[in-house]
Amino acid sequence: AKVRADAEAKIAGLSDSRYTVEVQAIKDLLAQSLKDTFGASFVEILSTASVSPSVGKELFQTAMLAMFYAIIGILIYVALRFDLKFAPGAILCLVHDVILLFGLMVVFDIKFTLPIVAAILTAIGYDINDTIVIYDRIRENLQKGRVGDLAKIINLSVNETLSRTIMTQVFTTLTIVAVWWFGGGTISDFAFLFFCSIILGAYSSIFIAAPLTLFLEKFARRRARLARA
Repeated sequence: AKVRADAEAKIAGLSDSRYTVEVQAIKDLLAQSLKDTFGASFVEILSTASVSPSVGKELFQTAMLAMFYAIIGILIYVALRFDLKFAPGAILCLVHDVILLFGLMVVFDIKFTLPIVAAILTAIGYDINDTIVIYDRIRENLQKGRVGDLAKIINLSVNETLSRTIMTQVFTTLTIVAVWWFGGGTISDFAFLFFCSIILGAYSSIFIAAPLTLFLEKFARRRARLARA
């Protein structure tokens, strides 16, 4: 009873939330149990370690900043390397994939840790790589003066890069599935999210980034015609 009262008194003085409270209570109960078991030979518990929600909140904020800076850097690169009309499609593609990855974390109850931050940042880099390959082929076909509107050129570019996309996805999937199956622990969570990002990256590059570029092109032409009229 005395141990419980002391634990409750310590808990009442804490400003953190339930994780710290739980660890503190377990520490006091464990100390009393060890004292009852070993008697005078037990002195004290030298140290304990706990992770409070404030640390998790700081980790989450840092990860959000890292992803924000990564997306801004990619936006600048795409705008300078290709054309400004390509940048929104690439960014929407990345935002789409990151939001779905967070949704998968909620569905499968995956804890937000440093390896998970690494998985999301790796997924961002992998997804934008596939998008850049398609964009580069679109730009090459435009420079070659291919006959037809932009929709046909985009469709041609996607078909030309489809074999490369399939081969890359298959071999990367085989590797990451092996890591997922044999890794265990936190590595398996990293591999699972990266496996999902491979599928999401191929989908978003073809069905989100490219169509959005076409939409922006048509929107710009419509505004130009209205301006001339």
